[in-house]
Formats: sequence, structure tokens, C-alpha cells
Amino acid sequence: GHHSTVEAGYAHGSDRNDHLLRVLHADALVHAGGEDQAGPRSRGDAMRCAVMKAMVKPGLALIVLFWVFGPAHALAASVTGWDMEAFEPELQNQPSMQRGFRLYVNYCLGCHSLQFQRYERTADDLGIPHDIALESLIFTNQKVGDLMTTAMDLEGAKKWFGAPPPDLTMITRVRDPEWLYNYLKTFYVDETRPFGVNNRVFPNVGMPHVLADLQGLQVEACDDATECSELFLVEGSGSLSETEYDQAVRDITNFLHYVGDPSRVERYRLGIYVLLFLVILGVFTYLLNREIWKDVH
Repeated sequence: GHHSTVEAGYAHGSDRNDHLLRVLHADALVHAGGEDQAGPRSRGDAMRCAVMKAMVKPGLALIVLFWVFGPAHALAASVTGWDMEAFEPELQNQPSMQRGFRLYVNYCLGCHSLQFQRYERTADDLGIPHDIALESLIFTNQKVGDLMTTAMDLEGAKKWFGAPPPDLTMITRVRDPEWLYNYLKTFYVDETRPFGVNNRVFPNVGMPHVLADLQGLQVEACDDATECSELFLVEGSGSLSETEYDQAVRDITNFLHYVGDPSRVERYRLGIYVLLFLVILGVFTYLLNREIWKDVH
């Protein structure tokens, strides 16, 4: 009867396809040449397929743009129209980040905490022994395992600066490394400001130029009463040369870029192996798929 016919069909299909990998049941029937398969897809299926295709292409384009240009480059441009100097972080440059760590705790940590980062994690990542960190980089009674906080009174800071100094753990992610690099280089003398300085990248910032003894004093060069397009360094006003100060700013920016995502370097390193694994898996998956379906299409 009908039952025996179906069994015969199963047996025939199983014999013809017994060389396939055992992805299907041993008695599964695989049709050749597309026979006995479902008819054309419904209009709804075709519409869903078209919608998916329309969504995939723009999505892939956005992923590529995000990967190439990064999430924060749009924030790098100064709203004042200042010509930003290019900067590329160097997370493989450990000596630079070590120097940046030293500069930060000496010049910045008194006001700006790094409350999501620990001394211990930073020292380990940057190859600094704990005893040296305790002796040369921790100036309070904090322990090496503590978070990098500041003892500044927030209410007092609000009176002194107009607002409490922000935590800078995520500054290069909220802004951009290029923005921070240019910000630290563009303080200039402005007697109208409470601290006697202003900034080209962040106009009217309520912050003194804490690196002034390193860089020296910069003054505006104005073509007329309204157009001031350049800054000039007063010779001999700082302890570092222009090249040395530029390197110091690079070091601080590299360090803060690391602090914003301490696992970035390790994640990038592991990402290479993950991508290689996916490529190899893709090759084997393609070969397996071709072997299974070679008698079907």
C-alpha cells in the first residue's frame, strides 16, 4: 500500500545518499533535481526577502564606516574653527604611556580623578613594578590597589573653578585623542579670563594652564582687532623646548587613551585570532555544505 511505497522511497533515497555525512537521519529522503520540492515562494516571502536585502547593504556600509573612521572622529573638529593638528594614539608605545602616567599624577591628578582606574591595573599594564609605583606615583596614603581618586573637595572646587573638575577616565572616548592633544597645546594668555589664560579648542574654559611651567606662555598673533589665527610661544618662558613639550603632550594623551579602555590592546590581539578562526570555520562550512548538497541542485 501507500506505507510500503513510502518505505521503498526512503530506502531508495537512503541508498543513493549514504555517502553523505550523517547530518540527516539515515532514512531521510533527499530528492534529486529539485523534484517534489515546495512550489514558488509566496508574495509575502518575497517581500520579506527584499526588505532584508535592502536593510543589509546600508547596515554593512555603516559598519565599514564605523570601523574605518571610528566613533568619535566627528567630535575631533574644534567648534571654533581652529585648525586641528593630527594625532594618532600609540598604544604599543609603553615608554610613552609610562611618562604620561608620571606627568598625569604630577600635574593633573590633584584636580582630575581617574575614578574608574586602579593604580595596580595601570602599573601592571604599563610594566611598572608595584614598589616603584608606590614610591614615585602615589603621593597620598592610598594603596596600590585603590582607585585613582582625588582628595579635592567638590564644593570648594565649585567655588574656585565655577564647576567641579571632571573625571578624565573616559575623556578620549567622550571627546577624541586628537581633541585632547590639541587642547593641551592651545592655551594662550588672556587677561580677561579669571586664570589669565584661554584656550583655542575649548574657549573660555574655567581651568588654569597647569602645564605652563613646561610649555611656557603663548600669545595670540592678530592680523587686526578681530582676526587672531595663530599662537606664538614666548621664547624662554617654559622649561621644555617646543619639541619636548609636544612629546610630553603626546605622552599624556597616549596615557589617557589607554585609561579610557585598558583592555583595548589585548582585545585587538585576540580579535586577530578570532577572525582567523572564523575564516577557517567558514572554509570548512562551505566545503561541508557543498558536499551535502551537490546531488540536490
